[in-house]
Amino acid sequence: MKIRPLNEKVAVKFIEEESGEEKTESGIVLPDTAQKDEKPQQGEIIAIGDECEAPINIGDTVVFDKYAGSNINVDEDEFVILDIDDVLAVIE
Repeated sequence: MKIRPLNEKVAVKFIEEESGEEKTESGIVLPDTAQKDEKPQQGEIIAIGDECEAPINIGDTVVFDKYAGSNINVDEDEFVILDIDDVLAVIE
């Protein structure tokens, strides 16, 4: 199945972040779900809407807010459809 975003939207395939356990000073291991700092998400642009004029290309790795866009599953892969304004940066 193929994704074709409309207007100024982009389709991004999630890039799994490595699990980074954090320890307190007393040695207690905090799982990712208990850590306070919310990290932005990363993903690869797989499709760009027809009206998107931003300087991004298919294949670019981008950073976006954790709760931005709409998550979808296609053929066992997880994607997010974002408005171009939700893309924070391109990683070069």
